[in-house]
Amino acid sequence: MKTISIYDSLLVLGRGIGQVMFQNNALSGLLMLVGIFLNSWQLGVLAVGGNIISTLAACISGYGRDDIKNGLYGFNGTLIGIAVGVFMQLSLWSLLLMAVASCFSTWIVRLFSRQHSLPGFTAPFIFSVWILLGICTWITPDLLLVSETVSDTVREVDYVQAFCLGIGQVMFQENLLTGLFFLAGIGVNSWTGTFYTALGTLLPVLFAVFWGIDPEMLNMGLMGYNGVLCALALGGKTWKSFVWTLCSVLLSVVLQFAGIKLGITTLTAPFVLSVWMIMIMQKVVNTKGE
Repeated sequence: MKTISIYDSLLVLGRGIGQVMFQNNALSGLLMLVGIFLNSWQLGVLAVGGNIISTLAACISGYGRDDIKNGLYGFNGTLIGIAVGVFMQLSLWSLLLMAVASCFSTWIVRLFSRQHSLPGFTAPFIFSVWILLGICTWITPDLLLVSETVSDTVREVDYVQAFCLGIGQVMFQENLLTGLFFLAGIGVNSWTGTFYTALGTLLPVLFAVFWGIDPEMLNMGLMGYNGVLCALALGGKTWKSFVWTLCSVLLSVVLQFAGIKLGITTLTAPFVLSVWMIMIMQKVVNTKGE
């Protein structure tokens, strides 16, 4: 059996974190992890823990070595680890639930990999956390943290804050410097990705301002992070991909706003749904054009 060095393990860990924002680059993941630790060392530890557990689950299950090496089984676990720190009291029970959810996300990733219609993206993370929150609400509600309500006292949009937090909120980080580290992590791997990251976080803010959405919601980055992921998922170097990206970003804003108004913990569901819808539309258009 081939042994894996510490260096190789760190590369897998870095790629697993970087893949949250579609960056198959260990340095990108390292910069993002530094950004998380700058905001909260607890969330940083949980991100690493979720990543390792979900990756080990893939290794034990005998899944594809290349996919494991590229961090494709680690990024959903990374998000689950952070989500546990955001939504739950840290305890032995919550850590145990995090481990189970991280493993569960790996198996969902595997299910998505067996079909070629739509990519899973962060759907395994969404399903796992929704189930986790549902179980806690039903059985152990004391384990859940009380969610903060959005204040309506802010009357103006802080565009710098909205920009940085719109990027940082991809991994639940409400810290300006963290958002810049995330942007730097993308920048060291792809300048095209950097452009689309900026587009993905700024366009929702401008659209939301025009729409009259509460400025505090914008300043918290809640309207921009799904747009960032949409732009990174679809953004390319052609005008056609640019237009499709714009449609996806704007659609994610509508879905996010609707979800918040309905009291849904949306996570990255607006991103996944909007990109899936755009991909289906692209297939329809391409089929008609043949």
